[in-house]
Amino acid sequence: MPAIFALLDCNNFYVSCERVFNPRLAGQPVVVLSNNDGCVIARSNEAKALGIRMGEPYFKCRPLIDRHRVLVFSSNYALYGDMSQRVMETLHRLEPLVEVYSIDEAFLRLPLACAATLRRTGADIRHTIRRHTGIPVSIGFGPTKTLAKIANRLAKKDPAHDGVCVIRPGDDLEAVLRGIAVGEIWGIGGRSAQKLTGQGIRTAHDLSRADERWLKKNLSITGVRTMLELRGVACLPLADTPPPRHSIACSRTFGAPVRDLAEMREAAVTYVARAAEKLREQSLQAGCLTIHLNTNRFQPDQPQYANSRTVTLPCPTAATAILIAKTTAAIDALFRPGYAYQKVGVILTDLTPAHIRQGHLFHARPDADNLLHALDRINRRWGQDTLQYAGAGLLKPWHHKRNMKSPSYTTSWLELPVALAGHGADRPPEADTNPA
Repeated sequence: MPAIFALLDCNNFYVSCERVFNPRLAGQPVVVLSNNDGCVIARSNEAKALGIRMGEPYFKCRPLIDRHRVLVFSSNYALYGDMSQRVMETLHRLEPLVEVYSIDEAFLRLPLACAATLRRTGADIRHTIRRHTGIPVSIGFGPTKTLAKIANRLAKKDPAHDGVCVIRPGDDLEAVLRGIAVGEIWGIGGRSAQKLTGQGIRTAHDLSRADERWLKKNLSITGVRTMLELRGVACLPLADTPPPRHSIACSRTFGAPVRDLAEMREAAVTYVARAAEKLREQSLQAGCLTIHLNTNRFQPDQPQYANSRTVTLPCPTAATAILIAKTTAAIDALFRPGYAYQKVGVILTDLTPAHIRQGHLFHARPDADNLLHALDRINRRWGQDTLQYAGAGLLKPWHHKRNMKSPSYTTSWLELPVALAGHGADRPPEADTNPA
């Protein structure tokens, strides 16, 4: 049976998550900041209209934010991740063929139908997800993934589409593709866009008519696939299962420079413990661990130092205690006094499925599975870090800044939304917004 692709994208996802639990934010300009309240990573449509740019440092747009009383939130990834899972679970109940592409995007494959039927299907999906999760979404249909991406873009930008745009096989795409700059095409990065522009290829329409041999030579097979996808030839199938992970990383910039070895150990232990949790969530184990640390290279007047160490584990593992011991030893070897450190991180590589266990003649593997399962269950039920290893510390003065973070409404029992009965009741503290 002929099929068509669809791309579902959550509108201004991080901002939408904040609005679900704080309806007073509706219609207000809102931005969400990155770790350490550094850069703008999400904007409401009202904030976009004020000229606040994606990725702009907070300190640079602070005057504009203050002038227009834009509401500012620190990133709340626990909330966003949980809301993403709810959206995707709802989508899986509605459609059987779904590929979760990112935290706020998913591809679908549906039977090909007339435009009116597809628009009704898209409207039904939008309505159901909004009713079940509170998150607004847009949907674009296309004969290829790349064209579905373009349709989704049109669904968002043109109110006439009412959140659903359909491109069917055989439609005249010339006018649509001429309105898409080559750098805005899915899969075309900055360097590729420069190469294409240098050859006079400035729009998606130009790329769809480009010379295949030149594309293969200069943009490899990826460029050729993009060109064919723009012509309506599907080259990218739906991934029914996510591709295997090759690495898991966890790192953060410190909220304040770290000069003390004990604080550096705490941060490294915190991050490797979180990485180990991610391993177990995905039923993986790691055979290699890399630890890196560095000072702030944007302060050239300060002494600079950066270093890393890679440790091969005797047996692949997801046991937090083993990874902590290796990480602590590596930090002790890497740390140099006299520097103001900006960041530390861990990377787990050589990942294999957890059920594949190769024994080692001289290194017996401790059977701590029951302990780890109990630890994970408690933290999932009562909130992250309800139980943690002592080496991660308690006060964490080095922790990244999140001075304007909203409550973790869905992942912490202590921060559940509060409903007040009665007219004129005082709002709870967590309902207050944080003006910049």
